[in-house]
Amino acid sequence: MRIDVFTIFPAILRGPLGESLLGRAIAGRLLKVEVHDLRDWTGDPHRRVDDEPFGGGPGMVMTPAPVFAAVESLDPDRGRVLLLSPAGRRLDQAFVRELSEEPHLTLVCGRYEGVDERVVEGLPAEELSIGDYVLSGGELPALVVIEAVTRLVRGVIGAEESHLRDSFSEPGLVDHPHYTRPREFRGMTVPEVLVGGDHAAIERWRREAARRKTGRNRPDLAQ
Repeated sequence: MRIDVFTIFPAILRGPLGESLLGRAIAGRLLKVEVHDLRDWTGDPHRRVDDEPFGGGPGMVMTPAPVFAAVESLDPDRGRVLLLSPAGRRLDQAFVRELSEEPHLTLVCGRYEGVDERVVEGLPAEELSIGDYVLSGGELPALVVIEAVTRLVRGVIGAEESHLRDSFSEPGLVDHPHYTRPREFRGMTVPEVLVGGDHAAIERWRREAARRKTGRNRPDLAQ
């Protein structure tokens, strides 16, 4: 899989991309990520990417020309273009699975009060949000998207079946509780069923425990 990221703060992404699962996936050539400085496409000696909004109002808006020039520099293969924006479609595991099947993704990191709407209309770009809250820019959301998608790329995770048990792998259900050694810690003990060796009983317990945890932590899913 190839992912291109356009941002005015490339350093925010480069550190995390060299670590842990993402770093190993890139080193193993299972994933190629190119981080581009959007200011390289401004054609402006001051490298400005923003301007005042038509109609007035606070803050600045990212101008369309650098974004178009940057993304179109990838042609003829720009892949699926996604604009990280709190106004976008909310990311969930089903959307992650959909994106993981794409051979090429292009991520545009928004900043300021937003991005000129003609980027969405004209490239076109799909708006994507990682949650119902606002951040200062799209760089951290881009990293979230890259990590979530990369986990589903074949060969990235050693135990392929592990992500099949993740939260949301089954719609409407979070993962079951996990325990490890020691068997007793500060008066709290591991549920007896998990050490009894009855695998069918363990699976039943895990499923019921996942339902309880979903109801406790995410009642919106349990409805």
